[in-house]
Amino acid sequence: MTGSIVLTGANGSVGLHAADRLLKQYPQFTVLFTVRNAAETDVNTRNLQGVIKRYPQAKASIHQVDLANLSSVHEFADKVATGSYPPLKAIICSAAYWNLVGDTELTVDGFDKSMQVGHIAHVALVMRLIDRFGSDGGRIVLFSSIGHYRKPNNITSLLPDLPEDLNKLNHPPIDEDKQGRGFQRYSNGKLMATTWMYPLNHYLEQNPRFKNITAVAINPGGLGDSRCFTTNTPLSVKLIQTLVLKPFMSAINWLADPTFRSSADAAVDVVELAVNKAHPGERGYFTLLTRDESDPITMNEAIQQRVWKKSLEWAKITKDNTALWEAGE
Repeated sequence: MTGSIVLTGANGSVGLHAADRLLKQYPQFTVLFTVRNAAETDVNTRNLQGVIKRYPQAKASIHQVDLANLSSVHEFADKVATGSYPPLKAIICSAAYWNLVGDTELTVDGFDKSMQVGHIAHVALVMRLIDRFGSDGGRIVLFSSIGHYRKPNNITSLLPDLPEDLNKLNHPPIDEDKQGRGFQRYSNGKLMATTWMYPLNHYLEQNPRFKNITAVAINPGGLGDSRCFTTNTPLSVKLIQTLVLKPFMSAINWLADPTFRSSADAAVDVVELAVNKAHPGERGYFTLLTRDESDPITMNEAIQQRVWKKSLEWAKITKDNTALWEAGE
């Protein structure tokens, strides 16, 4: 089993561990790691370079792709499509963004940054590269979250239904609750990504050329050591991670939440799904490696179609730049 794997957010918390596992356990693959800043001055990229250096025989490369700029995403897709890389076996959409201390941030494309980095940019990448998969297929791994559920849970309060005009998601309300609104923006992106996965699978299955490509959305669990708790977060969140989440990760997992774990543990599941070792040939939503039910709204076919078409529109996908366009009409 050979081929290429694209991993976004490769110098992030799960990304770094996923990179290590891919290079260690599956050296036959050519791996393209994307990061926002590929310069050696970036400490996170230096960490990724350190991972690659552990495996001198690895077929790995780092690519600077700013997911908050769709031109950058499309340029990378052109590079992959015209390069001499082996056919794709997987696209792992690990990258995400949140801001729990400020109001919504608009990208150069005019979209909410959480929505674009976590969903829109990945739609562009997947749709542009769908014809780079080999005839034996492969897998697309989208990242969901417990936060996508609209019902109250231990992280977020009830999310509203998706608005009739989905464009409103890129212009979310602003109020004094920076932390709550920030998490809501992040959760909206996860809800969109999870919903989008269903029509993606539908159209892949309908197309004889792509029927062997499967898409999954994984809730990787609550990651107590995630760097996200120290990025764009209030001091209270940073202290909670330092004093509670990290030192008592095992106890929380055992006593309160069996999905609460480390980024390294999550990376194992993500990679096993990506290389089709876990649940080979299956599609759908998973919590860790257990098949699960996503929020009921994601199963509404009318909403799925609205999300599908709007996502393609946002991602600047047209009949001229994707081989799966017939599904978008």
